Amino acid sequence: MRTGEDEAFSPKYAVFERERRFLVDRASRPALAGLPFVGIEDRYLDGTRLRLRHMRDSASGLAVFKLTKKYETGDVLARPIVTAYLTEAEFEVFTALPALVLSKRRYKTEAPGGTFAIDVFGGVLDGLELAEIEMVDDAALRALTAPDWAIADVSEDCRYEGGHLAQLTAPEVSALIAPL
Repeated sequence: MRTGEDEAFSPKYAVFERERRFLVDRASRPALAGLPFVGIEDRYLDGTRLRLRHMRDSASGLAVFKLTKKYETGDVLARPIVTAYLTEAEFEVFTALPALVLSKRRYKTEAPGGTFAIDVFGGVLDGLELAEIEMVDDAALRALTAPDWAIADVSEDCRYEGGHLAQLTAPEVSALIAPL
């Protein structure tokens, strides 16, 4: 059995998450004010690659609780991911563990190429906006043209991954959004 540091294998029950991420120009992106969103709080559990997520839909009030692990591979556009859906009581058990926390609002918007999720971050990450798109078709994902409101494709830049973002200070965030 493989363990810990050796994550170059595909776990038995994983699915592949195929996504690209883009740094968003707030001045040219679609207007989001008044649109429904999903409020997301991510807790990156200390000493692990596990993410505990609480999602709440602004329109319906429905909440979803998940525990997720993304595995590293040589291809950052297609990573194995395993997710367990939790009850609220199970979620509360995990919140007792030390973690780095980030919060964001996720909005859906259509653009050439498909439906994008625009994440508007809060707290220390205020001012940072990222868009992501997931696709089943690997070739279509790789051929995708960035929306005109995207400043840069940051899919292969680990500084824009949630676990890294949760560690940043305000000055470090300013450096990330400097292209704006």
